[in-house]
Amino acid sequence: MTAMADEDFVLEWHGDEILAALKGASFEGLELAGEHLLQVSSDLAPHEEGELERSGDISKDEADGAVAVYFDRPYAAVQHEDLTFRHDEGKQAKYLEEPMGTEADTMIALIAEAAGEPLEG
Repeated sequence: MTAMADEDFVLEWHGDEILAALKGASFEGLELAGEHLLQVSSDLAPHEEGELERSGDISKDEADGAVAVYFDRPYAAVQHEDLTFRHDEGKQAKYLEEPMGTEADTMIALIAEAAGEPLEG
């Protein structure tokens, strides 16, 4: 779309392309944030044989702009919620919930950096 304010000025609107680029870049940042959360959570997940740590994964829905981190072992929720279990040093309950708070600044920075990339060029 081209709008003419006067004979010397021409404005070309590329808003749709810019919005699409920002949306895609923001989702890429969200994926990076999810990967970061998965790594930190896996490092904190209780370890007996390593199955719980290895079961962590990410689901992505670009249409909804959603990324979810999860652990799919049948006992994952019990290990996460039961604060009475004893864990090896460096391992803990709330292995997913805690980093959602402690890593929030890092995850926000990852999203912001990716979202800004289309504006750099």
